Amino acid sequence: MRVFVTGATGFIGSAIVRELIGAGHEVVGLARSEAAAATLTAAGAAVHHGSLDDLDSLRSGAAAADGVIHAAFIHDFSDYAGACKKDSEVVEVLGEALAGSDRPFVVTSVNALLTPGRLGTENDTPDPNSASATRIASEERALAMASRGVRASVVRLPESVHGDGDRAFVPVLIAIARRTGVSAYVGAGANRWAAVHRLDAARLYRLALESAPAGSRLHAIGDEGVPLRDIAAVIGRRLNVPVVSKSPEEADDHFGWLAHFVSIDNPTSSALTQERLGWRPVQPALIPDIDREVYFTS
Repeated sequence: MRVFVTGATGFIGSAIVRELIGAGHEVVGLARSEAAAATLTAAGAAVHHGSLDDLDSLRSGAAAADGVIHAAFIHDFSDYAGACKKDSEVVEVLGEALAGSDRPFVVTSVNALLTPGRLGTENDTPDPNSASATRIASEERALAMASRGVRASVVRLPESVHGDGDRAFVPVLIAIARRTGVSAYVGAGANRWAAVHRLDAARLYRLALESAPAGSRLHAIGDEGVPLRDIAAVIGRRLNVPVVSKSPEEADDHFGWLAHFVSIDNPTSSALTQERLGWRPVQPALIPDIDREVYFTS
């Protein structure tokens, strides 16, 4: 299958590219720079020049493919609403290019859309009152494509997608601990993050591309819920700094833009995904994975 992949040089996207090529698929990756193009070529993928702002380029890339995986997202938390609006536009353009073809279209979403404080499942729909509600439109638009002759599915990612090369929430927590001299959590630290290893997530994207029924919601979840105090404990031990609790009132000053994410409680299940697609997480879980020197040498 010839697969057009957005975000193909990112932390997750690069793993998806390798997974697809290893399974015999031909990959065409979106590249907005010569450096990105060189990375794709080195990985064995073809290059499609363009960006998320170049809708004509996205349209042509999708139209020429047998299937599309949309793994790109503008991670600009200073304008999160704008990033979500752009993502929704991109999903619409990519989906339109596939309409009426029954070709697969795999779109990235997040488990943070679900109601916090209870175990989220694939059957749960997004909470319109959540702090992440602006992200809902992309998921809804993607799944609506199923009624337009597209084998559309959504892969929801957890708070931590971890592994070598991680540049997301855990590395930010490590950087904050280095800067402040303490490894912190909020309140009792009993709130939970779901997590998955990037290689397990990449395999799920491939399986979704190959066989997920139209309209599927899939959960790329390895750890259903890891307490934040356990993550803080690893960081504190590794950096040899105290592990402390911050009150909700102190969280903004200490964690900055990450304060919301450090405070949420989002346990999430992937039981239905595993049953439907035969997917099983086999890579290291979050705590043993981050308890390695590679997380503390960058």
